[in-house]
Amino acid sequence: MKEIGGYLQMEQLSGKEYYPELLPLNLGRTALLYALEKLQVRRLYIPNFICDSITAMLFKWAGTVTVYPVGNDFLPAEGFLQSEEAYMKDGSYLFVINYYGQITNKMLRSLKEQCGNLIVDNTHSFFQHPLPGVPTLYSCRKYFGLPDGAYLSLPEKPEDFSSLPMDCSNHRLKHILGRYEQSASLYYGQMLDTAHSFYEEPVKQMSLLTRNLLRGINYQKSAAQREENFRILDGLLGAYQPREFYMSEGPFVYPFYSPDAPLLKKRLAENKIFVPTYWNNVIEEAPRDSVAYDLAAHILPLPIDQRYSREDMERIAWVLTGLLKEVDKR
Repeated sequence: MKEIGGYLQMEQLSGKEYYPELLPLNLGRTALLYALEKLQVRRLYIPNFICDSITAMLFKWAGTVTVYPVGNDFLPAEGFLQSEEAYMKDGSYLFVINYYGQITNKMLRSLKEQCGNLIVDNTHSFFQHPLPGVPTLYSCRKYFGLPDGAYLSLPEKPEDFSSLPMDCSNHRLKHILGRYEQSASLYYGQMLDTAHSFYEEPVKQMSLLTRNLLRGINYQKSAAQREENFRILDGLLGAYQPREFYMSEGPFVYPFYSPDAPLLKKRLAENKIFVPTYWNNVIEEAPRDSVAYDLAAHILPLPIDQRYSREDMERIAWVLTGLLKEVDKR
């Protein structure tokens, strides 16, 4: 029976989600698991440059997993694409991670022509719309201050989608609300605990709370601010790195390549500029001479999201260029 009266809850927000037509799920990794089930995938080819949260999830999957190498352009290495088994037959799919949004839809179309069946992970490219007929997943919490949430594009909506249990998110908001009023360090442990709890989460529909919060985001403003910040950093730092990075729509971060990235990350943290490491498992396990290790260990994902202004970007650039000059003197 519906409750009537009592204290007020959060208001129902009146905006619109960015992907109202896609399937709303609880997490990116469960979105992948759901796609594997609904597409009846029997063999999945995954890159050797991948986070352990995905590989841990795949241990629960009944299909076969085959690892392929990633090239310097973030696409499957050329030797793999030229092999006889590179074309995905019935029941086989190539899982492509769009690292830092560097794989455009044009590149994905070409890859689909070469390989057939694709599943695309756009965790790092929220604003890049899915290609028709190409299963594509997105993570909401990687781009916005949200406790969870993911979207999945499938060729057809499964008839039994509404029978999935609904997620509940209110217990995951403490670190997000806490950081809004206080420093991130006070809630860092809470954030880690929440992230670790996701490993045991089954496939669920996105929570009512997360969907409501998604209706309150100004997506146009968020994408525009990210693009402006990317351009500012590229103008200030582009001359200091040996490789060029493409700016996707509403980019995730500004990737800065440096052989001294591990040291620079520590020194940036001393200056209250915190840069995450997304693939610790690759850094620990991959051969030191591999492309996967190089990309995981030597790219600094500098923050450029909608919270920050030109002044913040100039501070990042000023601190980083100073550190680079110190390193060069060694």
